Amino acid sequence: MEHVDKHAVKAFLLSLQDQICQSLENQDKGAVFEQDEWQREQGGGGRSRVLRQGSVFEQAGVNFSHVFGTKMPASATAHRPELAGRSFEAMGVSLVIHPNSPYIPTSHANVRFFIAEKEGEAPVWWFGGGFDLTPFYPFEEDCQHWHNTAKHLCAPFGDDIYDQHKAWCDKYFFLPHRNETRGVGGLFFDDLNEWGFEQSFAYTQAVGNGFIDGYLPIVQRRQDIPYGEREREFQLYRRGRYVEFNLVYDRGTLFGLQSGGRTESILMSMPPLARWEYCYEPKAGSAEADLYENYLQPREW
Repeated sequence: MEHVDKHAVKAFLLSLQDQICQSLENQDKGAVFEQDEWQREQGGGGRSRVLRQGSVFEQAGVNFSHVFGTKMPASATAHRPELAGRSFEAMGVSLVIHPNSPYIPTSHANVRFFIAEKEGEAPVWWFGGGFDLTPFYPFEEDCQHWHNTAKHLCAPFGDDIYDQHKAWCDKYFFLPHRNETRGVGGLFFDDLNEWGFEQSFAYTQAVGNGFIDGYLPIVQRRQDIPYGEREREFQLYRRGRYVEFNLVYDRGTLFGLQSGGRTESILMSMPPLARWEYCYEPKAGSAEADLYENYLQPREW
């Protein structure tokens, strides 16, 4: 039977949380992460870290959780009904960054590991995760850098992995009721176990470690661009799409709530401020229209 090293996965996730938080603090230079450690009544817990009102980041949340229980939540068994009735462990790091500047994209990443066990049967395990980018005033070179980072980290795992996981991301982060993507995508994968534990874990590590390489150069290029009320209002309007996706479609949000996770940690992905406007239409030829016309449908980078 293949050895599945849960302890190595947890050690990596805790280290990844530390590394990402340190990198974001170093970039912000104006705020630090506050940490809350929490326990889940049904089993497990985590540590939530949130940076607020920084010089660069309006809010950034980087969470680690490790929860377990005797019954898989409905969100986890909806597409894997054979797992119903198994005990489970789920651990992961999830982050969402909402910058001050409308010229810096919002970004999200997560990496996670699930294992479902039943006495007398082999454990069923898998990895999942990815990262995606949500610009408001996009720059072509930023999107290309983001996707080139993804291509580079995928390359050692197969010539077609980037194409597969990029397409999966475009499909997953799509709002059917708006007929638009949430942003310009990135990578998304789930149920990864066919490569065996070591290779699947190595890929998950590459994705987790690749986030900062993809994101911080964009932050550094855009953080000093001046902006005014118009750009800020558009940023807040587009943040509303983020809320809509996370509350209506996101499987991670559903899993967290259904499994009795810590509500404040699950919903730290929400922006601190957002707005909605009835029947908004961007002005033809505007920078706002450019987002809709050129960036909110899947495309090749």
